[in-house]
Amino acid sequence: MSRVMAVDYGAKRVGLAVTDPLQMIANPLTTVATKDIWDFLKDYLSNNEVSCLVVGDAKRSDGSPTHSTAIINAFVRKFEKVHPAVKVVLFDERYTSKMAQRAMIDAGAKKKTRQRKELIDTISAAIILQSFLESSK
Repeated sequence: MSRVMAVDYGAKRVGLAVTDPLQMIANPLTTVATKDIWDFLKDYLSNNEVSCLVVGDAKRSDGSPTHSTAIINAFVRKFEKVHPAVKVVLFDERYTSKMAQRAMIDAGAKKKTRQRKELIDTISAAIILQSFLESSK
């Protein structure tokens, strides 16, 4: 069975998470500089079967678009052109950064570790992916 990948796309960094082949558990994968995401995805997708890409959809608490919405939509359009065989789903990412920080606190991470934005982005991607998996059941 193929994997599902989640993307927490940002102007500077992209947090990534993937499922196990049975699509049951979301695992943090890595954080990639935004400028390097296309090379990373090309390499990853050529070596791993991914059937669906879940992209965090940035919205304000009232549901209106944020400053990130345009760059996320541009990423999605390009991804669909470059990788047409992979289904793309936009999924609400509201509060995932706060949830990631809370998860690190609950896990006992030190303050210096919790301030690493690349770690927050990767955990946020895993939260987006796990939420997607749970909503799909």
